[in-house]
Order: sequence, then structure tokens, then C-alpha cells
Amino acid sequence: MAWRLSTGMRNALLDKATGDSLANLLDGGIIKVYTGTQPATADLAATGTLLCVISVASGAVADSNKTNGLVFGAAVAGVLPHHGSDVWSGLNLATGTAGWARFVANDAITTADAASSTDVRLDMAAATSGAQINFSTTALVTGMTTTVSSCAITQPAA
Repeated sequence: MAWRLSTGMRNALLDKATGDSLANLLDGGIIKVYTGTQPATADLAATGTLLCVISVASGAVADSNKTNGLVFGAAVAGVLPHHGSDVWSGLNLATGTAGWARFVANDAITTADAASSTDVRLDMAAATSGAQINFSTTALVTGMTTTVSSCAITQPAA
């Protein structure tokens, strides 16, 4: 029989107010956007070309310094959204089609591209709609700014 989690349980796992939640683990991190297909697991090295690094308002973020790092809002009905007042964006480093992205915890920014079974990170599909991270376009051009349209993590009930 499968476990079925209540909404209260799912929100407690996602909400920053409860301690070491998913939101706390990723608080102050960045999202790296790549071309191609995401690796089979988030433990594997990044694949494809790095197109963009997403932070708050395209600001610089460094390991162990959460200034300009991404922050989540409050979990509601099992969904953890990006913080509503923050603009999640980045200056494109290369031209290409966004295929996937990796959300990296603040203390693992410098090792985000390497294989690791200890870094806190989350891989996700990228698209213009219906993916874990969505942009207005997946056609990124060097020097232009890319803004996240939506990025929310859902904790399933079962």
C-alpha cells in the first residue's frame, strides 16, 4: 500500500517555517539552465551547454553568500511557489534552446556541474508551459535576460 500524505504533512515538508524543509535547503540558491536532455539523476554531472544562471533580479550569487539567491514563498495545498515579489532572472551566457535546469543549494554553487551524491540540488524540465520551470521562450540568446514565468515544487499526496 502506498503512503498518502495529508496536505498539512506536505506543507510541513515544503514550508520554510518548519526547519529543514525543502525551501530551507534550497534557500539562497540558484538555477542553472542548460540545453539538451537532463541527466537520469540529479547526482550525475550536468549535460548540455550552460545557457543562463537564474538568481533574484540577475544578481551575482556566491557559495555561502545568499545575497541575490532564490527564495520560495509559503507552501499552499502542497505547492511551494517562488517568492511572489522576487523576479527570478539571469543574463544569458550562450545561445541555445533551454531543455532542462538544475536548482542548486547555496553551499553547492561551485560544484553544481560535477557529479555528486551529497550536494543538495533538484533537476527539472524547462519549457514555455507545463514544465517544472517555465520561461516565455526557450530560445535563449547570448546577452539577453531570461525571466522565469513560473517555478513551483509540488509535493504529491500519494
